[in-house]
Amino acid sequence: MPQVIDVEDPSDPRLADYVALRDAALRRHLESERGLFIAEGEKVIRRAIEAGYRPRSFLLAPRWLASLADVIGEVPVYRVSEATAEAVSGFHVHRGALASVHRETRHRVADLLGARRLMVCEDVVDHTNVGAILRNAAGLGWDGVLLAPRCADPLYRRAIKTSMGAVFSLPWARLDDWAGAVPVLQASGFTVVALALAEGALELDAVAAALSPDAKVAVLLGTEGAGLSQRWIGAADAVARIPMRRGIDSLNVAAASAIAGYVLR
Repeated sequence: MPQVIDVEDPSDPRLADYVALRDAALRRHLESERGLFIAEGEKVIRRAIEAGYRPRSFLLAPRWLASLADVIGEVPVYRVSEATAEAVSGFHVHRGALASVHRETRHRVADLLGARRLMVCEDVVDHTNVGAILRNAAGLGWDGVLLAPRCADPLYRRAIKTSMGAVFSLPWARLDDWAGAVPVLQASGFTVVALALAEGALELDAVAAALSPDAKVAVLLGTEGAGLSQRWIGAADAVARIPMRRGIDSLNVAAASAIAGYVLR
């Protein structure tokens, strides 16, 4: 049976895992220190637990107790009002359901090098973009995502929410060596395609047409502002661009990843 504990005081230390969820800098420190991440909403909580992640506790409005009863197990369930949940978390928890979940490292770079299709992110610092890229990769049938060391955390609440739980099912890993990442991919048989607004870049369709049917492909996606570094562009096997119209020179990196993921699938 769930350990249901009614809590009214937002400063109750038992709710410490859920404090200030909108403060990304504070959450990075807390979640790393405590080895946890926060799942928001019934669907995301359920997907995390069904993927094998272990919950630490739940923060639930009363209406969610029955619908989540089958996944709660024996960890504490802090039953709170919506007003208390908002005071603790710092925002309106409109779905009324949060879970603190044990963080795990499930894949390393070597685990993904045998795949056929990888998206590789360089310094994509926005959590929403990282979540959307993971969702796009999963939805379009790609095998995984590699993240440069400075990329946003895929297990931060906003990234998880945007990915609709794809972060739990799609393999992803952190690159240990940013500088040597492209050569490592090439040594593992990947044709590395940099998506960039660089001089001499080919249209994406032309790059796709030149690939052999059995090619392993890794597409490089750059940071939101400056795009890919010259080091990664220069090391890539091909540089591709998405043709644009009406004076628009580029797309949001998440949107670009969806187009590239579809064309190069």
